[in-house]
Amino acid sequence: MYNRHAAGLRRKGSKTLGLVVTDIRNPYFADLAMGVEEAAADAGYTLLVGYSRDDVEQQNKHLATMVEQQAEGIVLLPAIGSEKEQLSRIVDRGKVPVVQLARSISPEFGYVGADNRQAARLIAEHVAALGASAAVLIGGPAGSSAREDRLAGLAEGFAGTPVRFDPSQAVPSRNNPHDGADAFASAVDRGTVPEVVLAYSDAVAIGIYARLRRLGLEPGRDVAVASFDDVPLAELLQPPLTSVATHPRQVGRDAGLSLLDSIATGVPPAPSPPLATSLRIRASTASWRTSIRH
Repeated sequence: MYNRHAAGLRRKGSKTLGLVVTDIRNPYFADLAMGVEEAAADAGYTLLVGYSRDDVEQQNKHLATMVEQQAEGIVLLPAIGSEKEQLSRIVDRGKVPVVQLARSISPEFGYVGADNRQAARLIAEHVAALGASAAVLIGGPAGSSAREDRLAGLAEGFAGTPVRFDPSQAVPSRNNPHDGADAFASAVDRGTVPEVVLAYSDAVAIGIYARLRRLGLEPGRDVAVASFDDVPLAELLQPPLTSVATHPRQVGRDAGLSLLDSIATGVPPAPSPPLATSLRIRASTASWRTSIRH
């Protein structure tokens, strides 16, 4: 029989937290991890980090190892295809609190993330104000709660405007430049270059910039490009990238603090209100000429 008191004694004083994210090569995920690490370090905790590569089996191996190593709690960016029941079986063996980060698979665990619907509405309002007539979302893993929220927010933001936006025409991809470029190529293969391209993330936008230039087109001049996340690289691109700041470092820090609070109080972490986002308008949309059509 599981003995909660004995498990608590074994775990007490380990001063270790776990963090599982998908891929540290994406600057967005790196900022998330930095935020969690800052919260852990400030509280005197060591952070065990694992990378799932968006693979559920790999993720679950990391989670099981962290439970075995007596991590007091775990921050998790769920891999696509994660299931609540499976996650519960792994962490409930040691009664380890979990806070989901940026994506959510169940409200039964803690959650911290940006307000993706609000972020998408901000982009939609900006694109409509440009005088655009059509836009398409490129990238983001199919089945991701963040992508679904962004699609819903875009549809809400474009409703009642002249901009044509069809969520079913959005092209999913993994969240990196190479797959973003391939997803954009798939959209172009339909026969036209989209007038306005909405990248799921700044990492995806980098791939879109590269593929546009292979087509002899210039971002911000021939095609307007807007994105999500506003990582530091966004303003260094040429042209600088219009992006919605989703504050990943703050999201990571807040997730770490939520987990630490749960450990201190013994109360399971609850979903937190979404963090407000803000639009950073730069030349990738501001310099676009609506007189050019493709």
